[in-house]
Amino acid sequence: MPVPALDPGGARRIASERMTDRTAARGEFSGSLVRIAVPIALQNFISSGVSMLGTVMVGRLGEAPLAAVGLGNQVYFLLLLFIFGITTGGGVFTAQYWGRKDLAGIRRTVGLSLAAGLGTALVFTLVSAAAPAAVIGIYSRDPEVVALGARYLRISALAFLPMAASFVLGLSMRSVEKVRLPLVATLLSLGLNAALGWVLIFGKFGLPAMGVEGAAWAVVASRVLELAVLWAVSYARRYPTAGSLRELARRDALSLSRYLAIALPVIANEVTWSLGITTYNAIFARAGTAHLAAYNVANTVGQLAMVLFLGTANAAAVMIGKKIGEGDTDTARLWARRFAMMAPALGLAVGLLLLPVRLAVPWLFRLDAGTMAQVSAMLVVLGLAFPFKVFNLHVIVGICRAGGDTRFGFWYDLGGIWGLGVPLAALGAFVLGLPAWGIFLMTMTDELGKAGFGLWRLLSGKWLRRVIA
Repeated sequence: MPVPALDPGGARRIASERMTDRTAARGEFSGSLVRIAVPIALQNFISSGVSMLGTVMVGRLGEAPLAAVGLGNQVYFLLLLFIFGITTGGGVFTAQYWGRKDLAGIRRTVGLSLAAGLGTALVFTLVSAAAPAAVIGIYSRDPEVVALGARYLRISALAFLPMAASFVLGLSMRSVEKVRLPLVATLLSLGLNAALGWVLIFGKFGLPAMGVEGAAWAVVASRVLELAVLWAVSYARRYPTAGSLRELARRDALSLSRYLAIALPVIANEVTWSLGITTYNAIFARAGTAHLAAYNVANTVGQLAMVLFLGTANAAAVMIGKKIGEGDTDTARLWARRFAMMAPALGLAVGLLLLPVRLAVPWLFRLDAGTMAQVSAMLVVLGLAFPFKVFNLHVIVGICRAGGDTRFGFWYDLGGIWGLGVPLAALGAFVLGLPAWGIFLMTMTDELGKAGFGLWRLLSGKWLRRVIA
């Protein structure tokens, strides 16, 4: 049999085409990452920065008001994570529907998420408005903290419904790569929160100083403004998420069962994780008001440091989910590996930056020297744990949820926070009598424990599923 002649020109052409494809894939990855992650990161930076400014303003009133607002915000934080679970569960479908350009599927999913989110927010509103002292009393036994926290929570509960609707709409827009409007809405909203908070907390322009109640009213006004901007502009521009009432309310048994199969593990994941974080707050509160104040400050700085990674993790979810929806699973797996390598490297860099940042804490908060020392030590612990924390965020929110592997995420967080973090933090606080930074170190053990399991799941390839029909 004659041997075919070699075609050096053809071989070079094939090699050149493959190199061009790889270059185009890298360009698509980088371009999509910047286009999606940067506005989300900026949005989270603005949100965390204003939150930090609010903490600084209330901190000027003393440790008790700072602790009270921190506990009141724990209820908001718990609700936020419920809504985050509902919306990111729906976001698995939205991103994959977007890859297929299925507007009916996108709008049906947004409607399901809105119904679930508003129903949950209504329950939180009624409980917080009816019995705010009982809710704050779960966390703290300090009568002054409970009284101040109840006054703050009764008012701020009015923000729960508009916050839920805004969050669902904003995250759904991110899933279809409409990231600028949520950024603008957040900028306007939180700018109002900062300005109005300064006026009402300290009594500027002839108004009475309202303290923690002023901070609460500023939150309510800002959330109403955010929802108004998102709703009006998205419908004026006919975004993919902006369906009619009939499109949003459309249901069928198959779509509902698929939604629940993916979304319920995400909701359970966020609830169990958020209850763990809430339990951390209760542990610090029971250990002492100074412990809680130190934890609130360290936590606020940590949230500010995480803003870049909330952007990249959400970008990973959109980018990988879209590729799965397009049927390009090879690229989805490649991009998942890139995010898994990029995340801890960037986490290490940001973690190291926290070491000099801790020197600025005494200039921002009016706390005693002992509490300041605890905050400084907490930030060292946080900096060392940051690469693991960032990797875990990308595995759960960016990769596994994009691939529809939401059950793994549930067990991943459940084992980490309830199997390691909460028991060890309670041991440190109530048995060993550790200082605040030692208890904080115990809370970080869940991040270290989870990282190995996340790497195993990623390498197994079992995280990738196509959830849309």
